[in-house]
Amino acid sequence: MVKKSIAWALSVLTLLVFACIARPTDAISCGDAVGALIPCGSFLMGGGAPRPSAQCCQGAQSLNKLATSPVDRRTVCECFVKSGPSFGVKPERVKLLPSLCKLKLALPVNPKTGCKNV
Repeated sequence: MVKKSIAWALSVLTLLVFACIARPTDAISCGDAVGALIPCGSFLMGGGAPRPSAQCCQGAQSLNKLATSPVDRRTVCECFVKSGPSFGVKPERVKLLPSLCKLKLALPVNPKTGCKNV
């Protein structure tokens, strides 16, 4: 159950990153994805304020603009699936991020969405 929740949270983060930042010639890296969401750390781990900061939302929106291709979105998804648990990300907080940051995602935020499906 915990693994599914963590995987779901990471998938959601990946989806956020997927719809993100557009680099015409450069592929997005896991470091880029994680770096963009660093301001969201305390919110995603359940600490601090009940809402993400303006900096968090700006980072999430930037990431959303970067991950324009299926390859970029898959890279971000796999990154968050692998790294999310080590950061202590809470799936319920991840689910809130798109609505609280007013992100329009091209992909559904769904815990059952696997990285191969993005």
